[in-house]
Amino acid sequence: MSHDHDTQEHGGVTDPNKAVDFMILNSKSFAQAKAQRVYLEEFRKSKKALLMNQCTEKAWAAKEAYAYSHPEYLELLEGIREAVRFEEALRWRLTGSQLRVEVWRSQNANNRTQDRTMR
Repeated sequence: MSHDHDTQEHGGVTDPNKAVDFMILNSKSFAQAKAQRVYLEEFRKSKKALLMNQCTEKAWAAKEAYAYSHPEYLELLEGIREAVRFEEALRWRLTGSQLRVEVWRSQNANNRTQDRTMR
């Protein structure tokens, strides 16, 4: 099994410089993913209201049931699920990169301590 020397099996960045580069390069993607998720979550409320207004029933509960069961509403929920999945996957990759930098920092501090004690 061959691996690039800067990655692990699960796609984690091991080189701290590349980890920082990954964070910088993906910060905009994360911001866009979060903005999309928040937008869809807020739009869900508007979509429900629009669908309730389409319903010819008079009772509030019937209008709400119509909106919640409407294919457009269910499609929106699928979009929210995908937006959350994408945002969370990117968030955890960014978190992993941050942790890689922290591990590198700790390892270097330990190495410096060992170097001082061996002199």
